[in-house]
Amino acid sequence: MYNGGVKHHENTKTRKRAMKAHIIIGAGLVVALAQPLSGHHSFAAEFDANKPVTLKGTVTKLEWTNPHIWVYLDVKDDQGNLQPWQCEGGAPNTLTRNGWSRDSLKSGDQIVIDGALARDGSKTCNARLVKLPDGRSVFAGSSGGDAPRR
Repeated sequence: MYNGGVKHHENTKTRKRAMKAHIIIGAGLVVALAQPLSGHHSFAAEFDANKPVTLKGTVTKLEWTNPHIWVYLDVKDDQGNLQPWQCEGGAPNTLTRNGWSRDSLKSGDQIVIDGALARDGSKTCNARLVKLPDGRSVFAGSSGGDAPRR
């Protein structure tokens, strides 16, 4: 007996619902996978390679995390007042290959950082070279692309 195409109509509805669900799931996956990339930035967008800085100070904290490490230090200004600075380094994996470890810097260590100032005028730099407490100078994994020659 002919049912007027009701079964065909129901199958089409089911397929459309399934396709809609697949599109929504696919879009959600694209957003979820792209999210970590949004945290990464270009060197030129945040730092000015034409404004080098040398900081001599005392380490207050080291964050050894991806995608970049952060070294926090207190630096004396021209009047002798302590100013808190933060310096971005490279990825932990890159730094390990350059002689660093998560124990290379400890709170209280005296270090010297050569880097590039942040464009926003904050007390932030992208570290290029760090003189460690043991006297070694190590590349800090700068994303500025100016690694020292070995």
